[in-house]
Amino acid sequence: MSAPTLPLDSASQTAKEDRSPVVVLEDVRLGFAGNEVLRGVSFRLARGETKALFGVAGSGKSLILKLVMGLIRPDSGRIVVLGHDVSQMREEALFQLRRKIGMVFQESALFDSLTVRENVAYRLMEEHGVYDEDIDRRVREALRFVELEHTLELNPSELSGGMRRRVAIARAIITQPELLLYDSPTGGLDPVTSNTIIELIVKQRDVNKTSALLVTHRLQDAFTMATHQFDKQVNRMVALPPGQHCEVPMSFLILRDGKVIFDGDVRALRQAQDEYIREYIS
Repeated sequence: MSAPTLPLDSASQTAKEDRSPVVVLEDVRLGFAGNEVLRGVSFRLARGETKALFGVAGSGKSLILKLVMGLIRPDSGRIVVLGHDVSQMREEALFQLRRKIGMVFQESALFDSLTVRENVAYRLMEEHGVYDEDIDRRVREALRFVELEHTLELNPSELSGGMRRRVAIARAIITQPELLLYDSPTGGLDPVTSNTIIELIVKQRDVNKTSALLVTHRLQDAFTMATHQFDKQVNRMVALPPGQHCEVPMSFLILRDGKVIFDGDVRALRQAQDEYIREYIS
């Protein structure tokens, strides 16, 4: 991994001095056609923390990300993101809030008709309407962070699956968001490529200390994140000594039958006595 280059502006520094939670869900309920998917979900994401969300297919993990973004509203309960109750906000206010959130979608969701440069610059172009020197600098910095600056003029069809995920991460971090949402970032990738993506997520976590919610089906990804940290001296992710945990908070949340049955760090997860949890992590 190359040396991190993304600068932190004064707004980001101010955000990180704020001790209030980045995300709060309080007794959130949501159902479709009579089927209640979320049945009173509550948790908090601390500033700088990364929380991995687990559960079987259909347990509502990706729904939580959509709720946090304000793309859908809960049937009841309260959702506070960066100090704002998104369940009560109008679309215009939500649009402003989403500028502070970076999203890495399933399967990358890149625009096939745009180059890598245009994909990464898309949100900035929406805001400024012109591709200027400042945007070009930030695009190159974001791509350099994911080690893909050489792909500027390529189309997504010319990239491997892993490279497309890395471009998606560059697009998500270019605005220097206060919150990152990852929806199955390693889904469908081989183990080696998956590890490359996890290393980038760990790099973003440890270098910029961005708060994050990460939906994944792969327990090994989250265990790797909990037992490794990014070493800026050697510019790569390294394993921590046994019993030592990463400096940046990392936690696990497990959903079952629409409820949170576990929310804690890797040490507490390994010590959990619940039979379902023991079977889930075995």
